Amino acid sequence: MPDEPNEPEEIQPDYMIEGARSSRSKCKSCRKPILKDVLRLGILVEGPFGTGYMWHHLTCAAKRQWAKVEEAYTAEAWQHAKETPEDLPDLEDLRKLQEEAETKKKERKVIPYAEHDPSGRAKCKQSGEVIPKGALRVALGQEVEFGGQTRISAFLVLPGQVGAALMTPEIVAGKDMHPSELIAALKENSKSLSDDEMTGLIEAIGPLD
Repeated sequence: MPDEPNEPEEIQPDYMIEGARSSRSKCKSCRKPILKDVLRLGILVEGPFGTGYMWHHLTCAAKRQWAKVEEAYTAEAWQHAKETPEDLPDLEDLRKLQEEAETKKKERKVIPYAEHDPSGRAKCKQSGEVIPKGALRVALGQEVEFGGQTRISAFLVLPGQVGAALMTPEIVAGKDMHPSELIAALKENSKSLSDDEMTGLIEAIGPLD
């Protein structure tokens, strides 16, 4: 007796935009639960157990997976949902979220960096002196334990204390750099400083050899 013909497999679309059917899925961008009925974007991926969707909050996807969001809108991915979602945001509104995320990313501080103290309340981690409001300060990298993980946090010092700080064991970002590499990194990461301010900063840091 001949084998029965196989049932044709249902072709899954590359993208799905829908209101979450439960609160069990987690956003692959922010790692938080996607609550029931909240709009989510599914991106079809091939896994070890077959194909399936990686779910993202639609707003999170706009910030981190913009090209995918554009493709999903072009394909009208909401048409594949069991229930067509209501109040689907306009693509231009999502584009604003993407632009804001890009701006924040560009403004994110990378250690080591230098900046003007904004408040006058911080103290130099090396000397204990108060850093005057508006004075230049340098952020080196310090290892800290948080939630069972080791992270790098800013170790803020006055420019004249950079050399001494680099001799302390907890400083990691900047410690293994050649002095010229450290200065180059400070120049690259301190976009808010003028050329004259950077020159003054380097003089205040002094020799690091």
